[in-house]
Amino acid sequence: MKTMTCKQLGGGCDKLFTAKTFEEIAVMSKLHGKEMFDTQDEAHLKAMGEMGELMKKEGAFQKWFEEKRAEFEAL
Repeated sequence: MKTMTCKQLGGGCDKLFTAKTFEEIAVMSKLHGKEMFDTQDEAHLKAMGEMGELMKKEGAFQKWFEEKRAEFEAL
């Protein structure tokens, strides 16, 4: 089992996610992000805006995603 924080995964808080695989932790982070969007959490909305900007640049999000996968695997 490996643990990463919401901030390590591009989010806006220190919530911990623990999973066996990167895919599992990515799903947990995504669900948490949806919850924070629904509550209009300011820190998470800011992080989502930054992620949106990243997605506008060709290949940037995929590169970021693979870097997060590597970070998870290195734990």
